[in-house]
Amino acid sequence: MKVLLTGSAGFVGGAVGRLLEERGDEVVRVDLMLPQAHGSTEVPPGTHRHDVREAEGWDALLRGVDVVCHQAAMVGAGVQVADLPLYASHNDLGTAVLLAAMHEAGVRRLVLASSMVVYGEGRYACPVHGRQVPGVRPTAALDAGDFEVPCPVCGAPLAWELVGEDAVLDPRSSYAASKLAQEHYTSAWCRQAGGAAVALRYHNVYGPGMPRDTPYSGVAAMFRSSVEHGRPPTVYEDGGQVRDFVHVDDVARANLAALDAVAATDPVRAPGLEAYNVCSGTPLTIREVAELVVAGTGSSLVPEVTGQYRPGDVRHVVASPQKAARELGFRAQVTPDEGLRAFAHAPLRA
Repeated sequence: MKVLLTGSAGFVGGAVGRLLEERGDEVVRVDLMLPQAHGSTEVPPGTHRHDVREAEGWDALLRGVDVVCHQAAMVGAGVQVADLPLYASHNDLGTAVLLAAMHEAGVRRLVLASSMVVYGEGRYACPVHGRQVPGVRPTAALDAGDFEVPCPVCGAPLAWELVGEDAVLDPRSSYAASKLAQEHYTSAWCRQAGGAAVALRYHNVYGPGMPRDTPYSGVAAMFRSSVEHGRPPTVYEDGGQVRDFVHVDDVARANLAALDAVAATDPVRAPGLEAYNVCSGTPLTIREVAELVVAGTGSSLVPEVTGQYRPGDVRHVVASPQKAARELGFRAQVTPDEGLRAFAHAPLRA
């Protein structure tokens, strides 16, 4: 199988590329090397430097390609309002240009790196009023240190439940909005071009090679950087936010399963986009994540719970791994307890 891999020098893209080449697939590596993600902008050997937003040049790169694995994106929760055009440009315009080029080249199969952020808040239920769709948490409550999501009927704290791929999509940050737009463009391309696609909704990915000391990386890398500098990890809110953390090696395995699945799909008979959660299946609080990273070093540091919050953050979002297990045969192999402790010593990208 010949795979065009965008974002190939990135954290996840690099892991996907290694697995593809290990099993003998032909990989066309493409990357722009955004400084927010890479620090250095020097393209690694064997990688084509190409801006996904540029239409010119895709025809040659896509020649003979069976399936595209689209990992290129600007990531992060959106540090400032000024980031909005960057998310719209790199993530959404870039995806739209790539999809148009794929149509012109006759490439009709795609695996898209999406994210759990498209869900916004996770799935909740009130013990009295049943399943509820919460609104945005009130600023006054957050200022007062009341971080739980209230029932819109009675005001009692809601209990979180596992989020399936059929959940209402309600992005709460600029990054989240851009990832949902990527899925919408892909779905439209499937209908208009007769394409078949898989969107992998990554939960919190961590592992060797994450960017160092940047808010555009994941929270696990920020904890890891703090510990490396001898500082306690800083935990927002009360540390009780529940998430799923999945190791990059498992994410790479999920991509191979998705590539095989979409390569076996007949786009003429079964055009469309299927979404899958990619997660460990082991929920953790953010404070527990910080504690595991610290424990991996043997340090006596204690995570600092600040009570601070970010307006775009959600309280709880935890994925259901069932659909990916049932339809892709994907199950995570690295437990958070094992992986996060080891991550304390993992090399980060400068």
